[in-house]
Amino acid sequence: MLRMRKLKLLILIPVPVILFSCSKQHNQPAPPAPSSFSFNSVQVNGVSGGLTYKGVPARSTIRISFSAPVNPASVSGSISFTGSNGTQATFATSYENSDSTVVITPSAWQPITQYNLNVSTSLRSTAGGSLQSAVSIQLLTAIDTTDKFTRITDNALLDLVQQQTLKYFWDFGHPVSGLARERNSSGDVVTTGGSGFGIMAIVAGSSRGFIARADALTRLQTIVGFLKNTAQTFHGAFPHWMNGATGAVVPFSPQDDGADLVETAYLMEGLLTARQYFNASSTAEINLRNDINTLYSNVEWSWFTQNGQNTLYWHWSPNFGWSTNQQVNGWDEALITYVLAAASTTHPISKAVYDNGWALNGHIKNGSNYYGITLPLGPTEGGPLFFAHYSFLGINPNGLSDAYASYDVQNQAHALINYNYCLANPRNYYGYSSQCWGLTASDIANGYTASSPTNDVGVIAPTAAIASLPYTPVQSLAALRFFYYKMGDKLWGQYGFYDAFSLDSTWFASSNLAIDEGPIVDMIENYRSGLLWNLFMSCPEVKTGMKGLGFQSPNL
Repeated sequence: MLRMRKLKLLILIPVPVILFSCSKQHNQPAPPAPSSFSFNSVQVNGVSGGLTYKGVPARSTIRISFSAPVNPASVSGSISFTGSNGTQATFATSYENSDSTVVITPSAWQPITQYNLNVSTSLRSTAGGSLQSAVSIQLLTAIDTTDKFTRITDNALLDLVQQQTLKYFWDFGHPVSGLARERNSSGDVVTTGGSGFGIMAIVAGSSRGFIARADALTRLQTIVGFLKNTAQTFHGAFPHWMNGATGAVVPFSPQDDGADLVETAYLMEGLLTARQYFNASSTAEINLRNDINTLYSNVEWSWFTQNGQNTLYWHWSPNFGWSTNQQVNGWDEALITYVLAAASTTHPISKAVYDNGWALNGHIKNGSNYYGITLPLGPTEGGPLFFAHYSFLGINPNGLSDAYASYDVQNQAHALINYNYCLANPRNYYGYSSQCWGLTASDIANGYTASSPTNDVGVIAPTAAIASLPYTPVQSLAALRFFYYKMGDKLWGQYGFYDAFSLDSTWFASSNLAIDEGPIVDMIENYRSGLLWNLFMSCPEVKTGMKGLGFQSPNL
């Protein structure tokens, strides 16, 4: 029995040792995992600017610094460099600061292109650690500053721009009516106001010999004949849009399917200018003038006071009546509407309608200072620049004043405020400069807007600066040269400059709009010769009407 107990004891003794030995091996700590590392900073050409860089030159160096040396073997699979269209950009890599800085040198960058440089968490340190968080760097490349066209004199450049832009109205005019298509993709849709601007462009083109006077007369006969005999009108006023083949209304919006008094005013502005130009005693020119007089006389301007109110109303619909209820109040693009309404020999308005409706009994006045410039009239910082263009294609603002403003001062102030706003560039859009400026109504990416200092979406419209030539000749010529010589490969086309562009978002319109092309030709002409101003202001009705509204000018 004793021996048995001893044997059991002998058997049991090693067990704790064995168990102890197994327990010791199981608790041995695993080797520590490599430490992760982090992104520190990025520099582009020695400048630190966060993760977004604009105006990056074609030859650039990008340094991305990390908290630990990186493993070069992991770089190619962890760093991607793609353009906005998804194409891979080629680049070389090198290393600095004991391999903790990756130096990237792109090759064959395209100008005005958005590139994304992405570093994924698959990047490894030399110790085997992984990058804690992915990094995304946005780079917008700079414009190519080389000239795209041979330099010519400014006078020759103005000729070129007028002649090329005129093609929109001449070559692209509707084949039936001769009227201006709304845009270069609108088919049969023609625009009333844009046609008025185009008629003035044809007059300017004829005067400069770009087209023969006889051919210009024939085109005007086609236009006027269509307007008189085919186009749909409402109390003598035309719709905003119509079918250029049938003359039927094309609704501009759901309840805007009838008269548009402001668009009609732009059309009459052009027609009266043409009437004064075609002043010969030939039967053809006499008949043209008589037909234009008929069209102007037919507009029932006073009827658009909606039952005798002291204001004009913009729209009337045969289906919806006055439902839009939009008064024509200043300050905006519609001064010409009140001038032509007061000038009518058949349906005139009174000065009270002008003072109360347009001038809001003086509330169109501004008087505030923006960028050191006092703005006499209008909204904060002036509004879109077409306010200073559309009515003043015909109305000469030089020396013109009334109870509310001096209009040369007004328009120059408006243009200079727009220029200085773009120069200050408070929203930091890439590309705005003393040569690249001008905010007005235009196409934008996926839409249309009236750009201004208070509605700035980063889109520049060439018409804004170019049509301001009479007000800001130095600044506007600088912009014109920039648009043509530096940006001409992207902006210059069959009908002159495309509608708009954004260097910040690398967007360029492929569109041409009548209401933007017309002021380019017309205001260049007014800057060069004053031709359209002289013709329009020579209208006896205009002189009488403007005097009756209280305007004073050497031209009245």
